[in-house]
Amino acid sequence: MIDYMISQIQAQSGIGLFCLIAVFFYVGLITIGGGQVAITVMQQVLVDQFRLIDDAFFFNMVAISESTPGPIGINIATYIGTELYGVWGGFFSTLGEVLPSLICIVLIAKFFGSFAEKKGVKAAFSTLRPAVSGVIAVAAARIIIIALFVIREGFLLSAPGTWNENLQIYGVSAIFYCLCLLILFRTKLHPVFLVFAGAVFGVIFC
Repeated sequence: MIDYMISQIQAQSGIGLFCLIAVFFYVGLITIGGGQVAITVMQQVLVDQFRLIDDAFFFNMVAISESTPGPIGINIATYIGTELYGVWGGFFSTLGEVLPSLICIVLIAKFFGSFAEKKGVKAAFSTLRPAVSGVIAVAAARIIIIALFVIREGFLLSAPGTWNENLQIYGVSAIFYCLCLLILFRTKLHPVFLVFAGAVFGVIFC
């Protein structure tokens, strides 16, 4: 089934558009924890499972989506839909992405007040917080690896002997990354200025 959906999407057929909507509806349905969680979920679905784009292209889109207004999941859905099917593709893929959240929030708004104070509900939310934090940490780790390291074929995390030859760090990018962290933790500078500084830095040094 997945192979059929992939072939239809890549062929940019009418059925492929419905498949694309289904993919983003699925992403929106299982993305619990906000936009940062969507990075991990979308990477697994769009890159690993459906192979619509590769890792480098995906994380370039993450950078673009993080640098523009709006939720990252919606931005990525709009971007991919528009790339594959034009404006209407962007519209329908975005609709597929937001529809599960829209349905859930309408139901929650209607019924949540009646059971929010129950012990089972409170326990569920207290357990969701660390789980979501872990998913966000995975997304952050993947972005750091893509942004700061060159990983060549033959690298194995379980084999330290392969690290020297097949793992190389972007020195300039690593320095800029550490500088940004220092500024964020030690000053009150708005992050948008660091985003713009990153764009200028990349043009000049990368």
